[in-house]
Amino acid sequence: SDHAAAVHAERCLLIFGGGSHATCFNDLHVLDLQTMEWSTPTQQGEIPSPRAGHAGVTVGENWFITGGGNNNSRVSETVVLNMSTLGWSIVTTVQGRVPLASKVNVLKPSHKSTLQSMETPVPDSVSAMQNATNATRDLESDIATVQEGKIREIVMDNIESEPMEELESSFSKEKLQTLQLKQDLTDAEGRNTDLYKELQSVRGQLASEQSRCFKLEVDVAELRQKLQALESLKKELELLQRQKAASEQALNEKRRQSSGRVWGWIAGTPPNQQDDA
Repeated sequence: SDHAAAVHAERCLLIFGGGSHATCFNDLHVLDLQTMEWSTPTQQGEIPSPRAGHAGVTVGENWFITGGGNNNSRVSETVVLNMSTLGWSIVTTVQGRVPLASKVNVLKPSHKSTLQSMETPVPDSVSAMQNATNATRDLESDIATVQEGKIREIVMDNIESEPMEELESSFSKEKLQTLQLKQDLTDAEGRNTDLYKELQSVRGQLASEQSRCFKLEVDVAELRQKLQALESLKKELELLQRQKAASEQALNEKRRQSSGRVWGWIAGTPPNQQDDA
């Protein structure tokens, strides 16, 4: 957290520094926005010290990093990274006794950056970009002059009381908005908890219904088997009833014939005559 990020040439996302718990870092991570792959390239030049909470801004090929600090002290130097060569250099430093929270630090570019071509007029936006690029180049050239003993000029202007009051008012508004957002977040978490409980209840009911449906399917399968068994028994019963009817018919025929013979003997008719009759 508390790192600085910048995009270079719409191709790479650069992440520098930051902290994790009680540790600050000065590493550089690069994300290729086309392949979405991370890498940790080798840094060149005067690599900055570990820091967190710093600010950064890109001007052309250069990425200026200022402010921040570590667990021991604030960082006083402003550094610049050439995003093409990944080379670091120190632009300037601020004296430690100067309270950074109550001052505005301005890098005053060389007079060369204000020169413009007199032959062709250019729009204000293009002119501003050219001035910023020229200022960056002049800053890089001024680094060498610092090493030779020349002192760069840093303009320190006190912030007036009226802008300070505006900042305090803006800070108060931001604080109120933050409190409101925290309250909204708490309410949303409460609603999320209630919805999760309701979801768990619905899942329990769904599981119960699924178990009930499974039991009903088992019962239906058993009833189908019993129905098939009843149909088989019905067919067997019909067959037995037909066999019984045939048996009863044959038995009645035999009884009738036996009864006729008995009456023939009683009447004195020989069995042969009874058969002829």
